Amino acid sequence: MSDSAESPTETQKEEPQQPAEDSASNEEKKKIDVLLKAVGDTPIMKTKKWAVDRGRTVQSISQFISRFLKLDVAEQLFIYVNQSFAPSPDQEMGVLFDCFGSDGKLVLHYCKSQAWG
Repeated sequence: MSDSAESPTETQKEEPQQPAEDSASNEEKKKIDVLLKAVGDTPIMKTKKWAVDRGRTVQSISQFISRFLKLDVAEQLFIYVNQSFAPSPDQEMGVLFDCFGSDGKLVLHYCKSQAWG
């Protein structure tokens, strides 16, 4: 009888683990990895890789960087995708990741003066 008592306990242990794995994969799908790189004389962020919600906009990322670097309100911040173009401020990060992401991350360059495009 001890064998039958142990079997349900083992299956109960396995069942909660599977939904946890599913929820982890769902969370990964909601967030993307963004690599932020400074250009020119712009201060470098100590943390370069960030997990960002897919629904966040380029403008919200720009505001985050400005606050993180404690830039003056008058200072502009330019964001570029893959050193080639400046996306629209209302562009969602998930769309940029789907189109221009590589190696599981989206590379964004930020600078205080216009650099490309």
